[in-house]
Amino acid sequence: MINVERINILIIEDEEYDVRRIRNTIQPFAGRIQIKDVVSDGQSALELIEKKRDYDVVIMDFQIVGGLKGETLIRKIKQLDETLQIIVVTKMTMNLTDFEFANKLLEAGAMWYCTKYPGDIEEYIYQPTDFVLSIFNAHEKRKLQRERLKSNRRLQRNIDEMLSEKQIIGESSAMQKLREQIAQCSQSNATVLILGSSGTGKELVASHIHYKSERRLENFVPINCGSLPDNLIESELFGFEKGSFTGADAKKKGLFELADKGTIFLDEVSELPLSAQSKLLRVLQEGEIDKIGRTEKVKVDVRIIAATNRDLLQEVKENRFREDLYYRLNVVCLSVPPLRQRREDISRLIFYYLNHYSADMNREAPKISDEAMTVLVNYDWPGNVREVQNVVQRFLFAGANSIDVRLVKMALGIPGETAARGDGLANEFFDKNKIRPWREMEQIFQERYFRFVREHTRSDAEAARLLGLAPPNYLRMCRRLGLK
Repeated sequence: MINVERINILIIEDEEYDVRRIRNTIQPFAGRIQIKDVVSDGQSALELIEKKRDYDVVIMDFQIVGGLKGETLIRKIKQLDETLQIIVVTKMTMNLTDFEFANKLLEAGAMWYCTKYPGDIEEYIYQPTDFVLSIFNAHEKRKLQRERLKSNRRLQRNIDEMLSEKQIIGESSAMQKLREQIAQCSQSNATVLILGSSGTGKELVASHIHYKSERRLENFVPINCGSLPDNLIESELFGFEKGSFTGADAKKKGLFELADKGTIFLDEVSELPLSAQSKLLRVLQEGEIDKIGRTEKVKVDVRIIAATNRDLLQEVKENRFREDLYYRLNVVCLSVPPLRQRREDISRLIFYYLNHYSADMNREAPKISDEAMTVLVNYDWPGNVREVQNVVQRFLFAGANSIDVRLVKMALGIPGETAARGDGLANEFFDKNKIRPWREMEQIFQERYFRFVREHTRSDAEAARLLGLAPPNYLRMCRRLGLK
């Protein structure tokens, strides 16, 4: 025997005659449609819905006894259960002047509307076939909405977990102000420009804005503009059509299309060449992109958050960045302060990452002496939060149960109280009693040299150029060395 899913009905009707007509109309479908309760006033209906919560469809008269009726009652029912479907029956006869009335019902949350008092039907609701079909449609719509809500709740839980994993650490006044700005930005779709030194957490700020906004269930697409080769920037950002150039064997969606309805984060936006800047300006102005090989424009709904560690106004003056694009991007400007300007947050960051990485390594977090913490707080942290993460991981790789001043200075590359960085390397590595394997020495030297270059360049693109590496290879090495 087939297991038939029943549709549970609540009727809100104060005239027994009309209740009987509804029963007669759905009687042929008694195996599928079940009238569970009948009430005559709005307040009783709300109490039943809140108590039982097992109705699928509400069939209600628009005019009933009591003060709670009509659109007000519909809205209150939807507040209790937004997936509960409402079918309204009324004595009013549909004509051209009633469209505004019907539209108000739909805006309030009703699913369907029908008249119930034609002169030639005594036993049934007017248009009984449509009435019964509307009940089945309402049930299907409720199931779809409930599934969507479940999916959205799962996504929201994942988002909450991700945000708890990627917290913005710090209680300084600057960080409290930044959190307030993030909250404000998340309530709008305005374009945001984030300024800050390398390693301060600009992408973290951008992701918090996105995942706290109404777009949080859509894609967040981060792009490092400095890592895109010049000859591929436009095809990566905006995509191309099949056959648009040699090797285009299939059409490709650009990153802006992948971010449709969501947010795109353009890190190091100052690295975009002028040709790509003009197309980005069109996206901001018109909400459409130019795909390579396509004559028609492609509409996209994308929120743009950009970031840079450069002085964009200076870039404009030197004709490396479009002035009109600068003002389009700089609608809302956030500044992420470097660590040296918020030293009161350094100890919090150290303890947070110490506990975080210790948990990942399934070990107890080591203790830090007061003297060691003083050294850490007084250090300038040119690599900012990213450097804190790297230094904490060095502490843990050392395997010590406690962290003293000596270990801190070794991790920071300053083993002597007044030693220069070059002397420190000599003291640390050129010791005949502590000869290390070449692979280990190579890794340490690469990491420190890359860090040195990053600290003395304005962007990843400039660092890659000075090191003689293609931007993708440079970023891959940074990730391998723990610098990204």
